[in-house]
Amino acid sequence: MGLTPLWLMRGWPGPKAVCALTPHPPQSKTRGASTCASAGSGFNEKLFPRRDLPVSLLHCTEKIEKNHLPFICFFLFNPNDALKFPTNIYLFAFASAALVSCFSLPLWRRWANRVGLVDDPGHRKIHESPVPLAGGLAALTGLILPLLTAAIALFVFFRNETNSELLIHGFNRRGIELGAILLGAIGMVILGLLDDKHELKPAWKFFGQLVIATLVAASGVRITLFVPNVAFSYFVTILWILTVTNALNFLDNMNGLCAGLGVIASASFAFLAALDGQYLVASLGFLICGALMGFLPHNFPKATAFLGDSGSHLVGFICAVLAILPHFYTKTNPRPLAVLAPLVILAVPLFDLVSVVLIRWRAGKPFYVGDTNHISHRLVRSGLSPTKSVLLIWFVASLCAALAFFC
Repeated sequence: MGLTPLWLMRGWPGPKAVCALTPHPPQSKTRGASTCASAGSGFNEKLFPRRDLPVSLLHCTEKIEKNHLPFICFFLFNPNDALKFPTNIYLFAFASAALVSCFSLPLWRRWANRVGLVDDPGHRKIHESPVPLAGGLAALTGLILPLLTAAIALFVFFRNETNSELLIHGFNRRGIELGAILLGAIGMVILGLLDDKHELKPAWKFFGQLVIATLVAASGVRITLFVPNVAFSYFVTILWILTVTNALNFLDNMNGLCAGLGVIASASFAFLAALDGQYLVASLGFLICGALMGFLPHNFPKATAFLGDSGSHLVGFICAVLAILPHFYTKTNPRPLAVLAPLVILAVPLFDLVSVVLIRWRAGKPFYVGDTNHISHRLVRSGLSPTKSVLLIWFVASLCAALAFFC
């Protein structure tokens, strides 16, 4: 299923649009800065001229005159381009991650039951029997196994194939950052497993999150916010990773809620990166999206496994990183509102985090002590069933994600 463009102008002033079927040759780039734009990350491999690369995904760049609103490029599926680059890469990433996650979960579920890694019924719990906390391990397997397999195949078997140079260039250029992201993902899952098994004190859990966020920032995955100061960049990046990680961790309180929000966010970041020709960012987004989609049938509407702290930490961490990697603002794509895209995509978990912290603060309780004041709990108290509450939150999150494409 390849992709063809559908331009929806809806009466907007006509911008001067330049649409190229392929990326451009190598050139020096001005690094974008955004609410979540990395200092020199972006993975924007624009390398080959049109005659050398059959690309099914149209890369659309725009030159928007003063006072002109940006226009939106949507895509329709075209069966004739199903196996062309980069669509085939995105489909492989999503499908392989979904399959690995789905079929590895029963194995992890049996292991979790054997070692006692289960969530017992109790206060603030809606299940009546122990449920294995295997979702994080299955999602991590779905993320790492296809990525490592693809990397080995790329460098060993397909190194001289057409289009392989694009991905090899990206791996070589951003290998340290990719390695830090994968190690960070593994670290978050291990931290969550320790918390699931031993109920770590909040201070120790926060310290672990802080260490992982700092290592990722040190690898070069950083936010700039238009401020050319390294210390400031480190501070904002670490704060962002900690905030998003805990926002998704807090919302893991009903079947499918956290995983579904992770699917929506990762898919949105993946499509935004794909529209801008940022192949590795898009592939990473489709990988985690597929991994979570493979887990969802085991978790919603009825759960045979939970994400656990290991899974919610993984979802939050990857969503935070996906928000940092792309260039949302560059000189060739000067859309100031685009810097708001990550905040809009993650609006629901961020709103829930802020609201629940304020409620606990006003009640004189520590912000890290759990309660039933999350938006999901409030919807259930208003009369909705847990399943309908989750579906409604998914719907609102999807609307917010859609709005991000208009930024």
